[in-house]
Amino acid sequence: MPTVPPASPAARRTAVDVAALLERGRTLATPVLRAAVDRLAPPMDTVAAYHFGWIDAQGRPTDGDGGKAVRPALAVLSAEVTGAAPETGVPGAVAVELVHNFSLLHDDLMDGDEQRRHRDTVWKVHGPAQAILVGDALFALANEVLLELGTVEAGRATRRLTTASRALIDGQAQDISYEHRDRVSVEECLEMEGNKTGALLACASSIGAVLGGADDRTADALERYGYHLGLAFQAVDDLLGIWGDPEATGKQTWSDLRQRKKSLPVVAALAAHGPASERLGEILAADAKSSDFATFSEEEFAARAALIEEAGGREWTAEEARRQHTVALEALNAVDMPEQVRDRFTALADFVVVRKR
Repeated sequence: MPTVPPASPAARRTAVDVAALLERGRTLATPVLRAAVDRLAPPMDTVAAYHFGWIDAQGRPTDGDGGKAVRPALAVLSAEVTGAAPETGVPGAVAVELVHNFSLLHDDLMDGDEQRRHRDTVWKVHGPAQAILVGDALFALANEVLLELGTVEAGRATRRLTTASRALIDGQAQDISYEHRDRVSVEECLEMEGNKTGALLACASSIGAVLGGADDRTADALERYGYHLGLAFQAVDDLLGIWGDPEATGKQTWSDLRQRKKSLPVVAALAAHGPASERLGEILAADAKSSDFATFSEEEFAARAALIEEAGGREWTAEEARRQHTVALEALNAVDMPEQVRDRFTALADFVVVRKR
């Protein structure tokens, strides 16, 4: 069953093959991404290759899960807004993927996540130092891939990428600080998620168009689409972080609860008031004083998830995902583009809110 069914899907959206769209972005970006990673000094090159799923922990080639590839798909699609070939957006797609994976490497270490994409995370296999170094190297490569184009458009694209990167880091800092607070407002949570997820998806949605020569008005409208798509994306992630199937997500059951994350379902439930909300607040306040969740049973996490749902946090978050999805699509109205390209942006937005991982 879909995580968050769209409120009113248009019939024409079904004509777009989203899997093919995602695969196109992955196929175009991967050779350039591999070439960039090959520039890294050993052992960072092999550590990065492991993270991307190209090799296993013993260095053997593998067909690992490289992620959903939504960002590369958006970057190459946005180039077509300007009438340029999708290949025009490839340097942008690669740069955004490098920044995204820089954040994943660091986030996994900071959050203590031991699993990503159904296997051990880099810090677990290669150690914290390598996770930090490789993340830093990917961040530097992202700017290098763009700037070596040597064009005015590349400079504009790099400026947008660095602004998005700073917002992403701000979001991670907010996320960590919220874990140690008893209460976080819904507004604070949305601001954090807009920084942590929305900013980079906004950049992905516009960077190909910028490389194709789009003016700032067009790029800004595409960024608005991507920003609100990012909020919808994160709302769905927050639902999966509590109620997702580990077989699909590649993470532990109740993963966000184990990390004390103040995600949207939790924050919305605490803000709802009522008996379930009050009981949840008492339990989470007591949890904050516990030094280790290792002794907690599955039933204890399940009980917390049940209180969040009873207080309305699950339904509120699902509705927020639908609302952000609608706002994202409305942003496209300000952009003149071929209908086929518009349909593809719409289909990618639909995919984001119905995914299971």
